[in-house]
Amino acid sequence: MTSNGPAAPIHHSVLVVGAGPAGLSAALALRAAGLDATVLERRGPGAVRPGSRAAYLHGSSLVALEKLSPGLGHEIAGEGVMWSTKRSFWAGKEIYSKTYPPLLREGLPPFTSLPQVRTEDLMVAACRERGVQLHWDAEVSSAEISADGVRLTDTSGRTWTADYVIAADGSRSPLRSAAGIPLEGPRSQNTFVIVDLDDDPAHPVPIERVFHYHHPGVDGRNVLIVPFAGGWRVDLNLLVDDVPDTFTSPEGLRRWIPKVLPAAYGDRVRWVSTYRFAQQVAAHFTDEHRRVLLTGEASHLFAPFGARGMNSSIPDAIRAVDAVREALSAKDAAAAGAAVDRFARERKEAAEYNRACASAALEHMLADSRAVRLRRRTAAALAAVGRKAGEWLDSAPYGPKLAARGAARTSY
Repeated sequence: MTSNGPAAPIHHSVLVVGAGPAGLSAALALRAAGLDATVLERRGPGAVRPGSRAAYLHGSSLVALEKLSPGLGHEIAGEGVMWSTKRSFWAGKEIYSKTYPPLLREGLPPFTSLPQVRTEDLMVAACRERGVQLHWDAEVSSAEISADGVRLTDTSGRTWTADYVIAADGSRSPLRSAAGIPLEGPRSQNTFVIVDLDDDPAHPVPIERVFHYHHPGVDGRNVLIVPFAGGWRVDLNLLVDDVPDTFTSPEGLRRWIPKVLPAAYGDRVRWVSTYRFAQQVAAHFTDEHRRVLLTGEASHLFAPFGARGMNSSIPDAIRAVDAVREALSAKDAAAAGAAVDRFARERKEAAEYNRACASAALEHMLADSRAVRLRRRTAAALAAVGRKAGEWLDSAPYGPKLAARGAARTSY
């Protein structure tokens, strides 16, 4: 028998590359719009990424996921943790606390805290229920983008073609590279240590969000402690001259963790990593042919303060699907391109807004400038007699309000 060579690729109207929160949101949005959804993911079906990662979902994200897949928002919220008390300390002294009324679960809550891997599991299950075609072990190795569409090749040699591709393939996006689009922006000089700790029922800790300026137990470094379902996340803000290994080695962890939590938690480490946070946004959110639409970490990287990464990736994906749907039904190529351009402008504006907020939070935490240090010290002194000062110190590390300028329209 004579072989005629490899079978021609099946053509798709749209392909999604990446099965993280952005890609899975795009797949659900395609099915909600009545379009076929095919996702290519480089990981295998059983691969698990360690760490809590993007563990905090805003209420707006839960609402969006509930609309895409009825029941999904409630399922994620039901598995997550919520807290009604937040506290901030300055050099060991409490300067602000607030307890909200009990959060009711009849409707969707204002937030939930759940490890990203579990959120993704629930989203994958929803995708399967809605007929999304998920192709695992499909790592894109090259992409050819033209005015007629996109041709992808994966590492096994398979080819895939599509009119449009929604790129949700992460910070090292092959699609963004193929389109020649750079990420632009700085990276923090300070290193942050991120530690996930298993909960210890024998040594319970109040389910509260706690932030420490100049924690005396760790020689004046900042510490953020946040609960999530099944454990705790602790962020330690290292100084510029610190050697990260001193704090991330098993001995180092057992030395400093018991100074910010009960001693038993020094042996409850589930995962540890270090980051120098990027504050980067893609120069463009689509290619010159308007065939690839960048979403999620393929298009932006933020410091995590304010939880703006995943929570902006979901609307990235939804808006990308809106644009693709409009382009597919457009009367001509110019109208189709205009639909994609609108997506690119809107989501770049959103990303730049979110980067500005996260940058302001990062600047506040690092306090590299004399003006920021003075303002923080002044607020700490005033917090003893005025609640507003303490409230500002409590909220500033999560993204100070820059202005009312279109926040609701552009931030998510």
